[in-house]
Formats: sequence, structure tokens, C-alpha cells
Amino acid sequence: MNIESKVVYITGATKGIGRGIAEQLLKQNCKVVLSGRDKDTVDAISKELSSYGQVLGVVSDVRDYEQEQNAVQKIIEVFGKLDVVIANAGLGIFAPVHELSLEQWNAMIDTNLTGAFHTLKASADQLIKNKGYYISISSLAGTNFFEKASGYNASKFGLVGFTQAAMLDLRQYGVKVTTIMPGSVTSNFNNHVPSEQDAWKIQPSDIGQLVVDLLKMNPNVLPSKIEVRPAQTK
Repeated sequence: MNIESKVVYITGATKGIGRGIAEQLLKQNCKVVLSGRDKDTVDAISKELSSYGQVLGVVSDVRDYEQEQNAVQKIIEVFGKLDVVIANAGLGIFAPVHELSLEQWNAMIDTNLTGAFHTLKASADQLIKNKGYYISISSLAGTNFFEKASGYNASKFGLVGFTQAAMLDLRQYGVKVTTIMPGSVTSNFNNHVPSEQDAWKIQPSDIGQLVVDLLKMNPNVLPSKIEVRPAQTK
């Protein structure tokens, strides 16, 4: 499948997995739209990645449906269409359940789960029109629970269920839907600073290549849920 000139919208794309996906898609000559909450960061990363290809930066907080609607409208104004949406925005706050604040719980659910719904809801008409592709970036935490992760587990378990149900709803319109569930990834997630000690982990570019492979796959084939782990342990 030729994916050149596909218009791709990636939420939470200014660092980590989102940026890794953006770089790989730009190398395939896709037109990539990056979103984030901070305008200065979005502008800086968009300028930096423009050396790879055609990039548009938009400011949007996925927790706000109207902002996602505005982001999609901006994409249509600039590129005339939207083919692929990658719901990547997410955050993790880790603490025992009795110490987790209401604000922390809501931040994770609103970003990791409701945000993914907002992104799909805002773009669904375009995806149906263009027989597009929606990909959510979940986590192995969406099927494996662990201590101090009640809110994060809840959001990612929910994201897996949401994406799989959306797949059943949308495939009758020719829209593909996949959730990717990575294990340990070298990224800035949870304020981590990547270093040489992270070499054993999945790299953001690896997730980007996985997305490229999905988009190039035979139209008759749909990997609806993908678990991906480092090939070796630490």
C-alpha cells in the first residue's frame, strides 16, 4: 500500500512515542499534523520536524472536545482531508489507590480515555468519508494490572475496550481501527529522562515503524490489537 500524501493527525506528538511516529511517517512522505497543549512546544517541534517533510502544528487539549473539533477543522482547511488519526496523548500518575487524588484520577481518565474518544468523535466523519484508519496508543497496562497504578490501569483497560468496540462499529464503513499496546518504551513518560540505560527498551521509532507497517498492510487484513514488548529483558 502506498501511503504517500496521506494526511495523519497525531495527538500528544511533541515527544516520545508521538514524535517517533511522526518522524517515521514523514519519511514516508505523509503530511503530518502534530498536536499538543503548549503552543511554544508545538511550534518548536513542528519547525524541527519540517526538515523531514510537510508538518502542521496545532494546539489542542484532547480533554476538551471543542478543541479537538477545531484541530480537525484546521486540518481540513489546510490539507482538504484527513486519512489517519493516531490517539497518542496520555499521562501516568502512580500512587497507591488510597493516596491518589481526585484531580490525578480525573487527569488520567480525561486524557487517556475520554481524550481518545474526543479525538475519534471529532474525526469520525472524515475517517468514514476517506475509509481511513484510527489507531490508539494504549499500553500493556491495559491488560496487566500492577500496584500503584489503579488510575492508569483503569484508563488503559478502558482505552483497549473502547478502541476494540469502535473497531466493530467502524469497520462496516471501511475504517480500520487498531490499538497498539507497548511495553517498556524509551521516552519522557512520567518525567523520565532517556539515557543509555534505556537501550534495551522499545524505541519510539520502533512504534513509528509499526504504524507504517499497519498503514501499508493489505486492505483485507486488520490487526485489531497488538501487544509489543522489548525483545530482551533489562
